[in-house]
Amino acid sequence: MPDPARILVVEDEPDVAGLVAYSLASAGYRVETAGDGVVAASAISRERPDLIVLDLMLPGRSGFEILSDLRSAPRPETAVPVVVLSARRDEADRVEGLERGADDYVTKPFSPRELVLRVAAVLRRAKAPPLEETGRLLRGGPIRVDTDTREVAVEGRPVPLTPTEYRLLTVLLERSGRAQSRRALLEAAWDVHVAIDTRTVDIHVLRLRRKLGAAGRWIETVRGHGYRFRREGVA
Repeated sequence: MPDPARILVVEDEPDVAGLVAYSLASAGYRVETAGDGVVAASAISRERPDLIVLDLMLPGRSGFEILSDLRSAPRPETAVPVVVLSARRDEADRVEGLERGADDYVTKPFSPRELVLRVAAVLRRAKAPPLEETGRLLRGGPIRVDTDTREVAVEGRPVPLTPTEYRLLTVLLERSGRAQSRRALLEAAWDVHVAIDTRTVDIHVLRLRRKLGAAGRWIETVRGHGYRFRREGVA
């Protein structure tokens, strides 16, 4: 039986940290807590967690700083999934958190049951293989994805992606030429079937395009619907 996933809860409010830790532990996870950004950074460097639940407003170092450090890691296998749990409810804050690399964003006050479901969904897609086993490589234009090693390259140049970005790209590649609605992408790439803002998809697609550089143009916007990966030979 595999070891339970290790989750680091970074939250400076003891009552909230206790509630989150209890809810996750009750669901079978190993849980560690950190009350400020400096302690969190030390805990992450000491033993890489399987997922981080991260508040943004922290003493010592902000959650935004921690996110930026995590997403600057050069190797995709070091990309720790992050679920932001924050009282910052404005759309601008949510967009910034997702653009900096959060895999999901939950606002306070929150449902502990929904948070556990969101955590489980992020962990599943971080570990899941591509939807269809079509061999070791997925190809689309200049983009190559090795599904064994989860390495992504554009014209031979490695492109480090977060687990969510990787999953989104593989779903689009496997469905090349077919328009995917935002809801369909949430269910397939995110493995989310609870209420979640579909703008999350737009932000992740924008971030994925940026990382792919010029190759990001192969991901096309289908106005009023969603996205598709352009087929080979189609201009």
